Amino acid sequence: MGKQEARLRGLRAIKSALLLARTEKGASEEVSEETEIKVLQKLIKQRKESADIYKAQNREDLYKIEAEEMEVIEAFLPKQMERGEIETYLKDLINRVGATSVKDMGKVMGAANKELAGKADGKTISEVVKQLLG
Repeated sequence: MGKQEARLRGLRAIKSALLLARTEKGASEEVSEETEIKVLQKLIKQRKESADIYKAQNREDLYKIEAEEMEVIEAFLPKQMERGEIETYLKDLINRVGATSVKDMGKVMGAANKELAGKADGKTISEVVKQLLG
């Protein structure tokens, strides 16, 4: 029963967030796949932040709830790239945009966030770009 409850909570969160995105001012009737991915990523990020706080406070019961919901939501996202894959991709991207130093980070990040949307976490992308340009 516990797994089903976690799945139900996760699906309700997804439904609620997508309905909210659909009714936002300026939104069209249909929500694009890109918007769906952003909404799901936001849900994951919120749960990860909460889970980290609960873990630090030794609240295993609350941590478990957040982790279960993250697992349910992640099933609806494209497969996430491994850090090694991200590094390889970003090395190629840096060459394509002609970036040579940290000053070019904005140019690289703009292209990377667009091309890797839904496949990699923005924080990880930023860390790898800093490392490669630094």
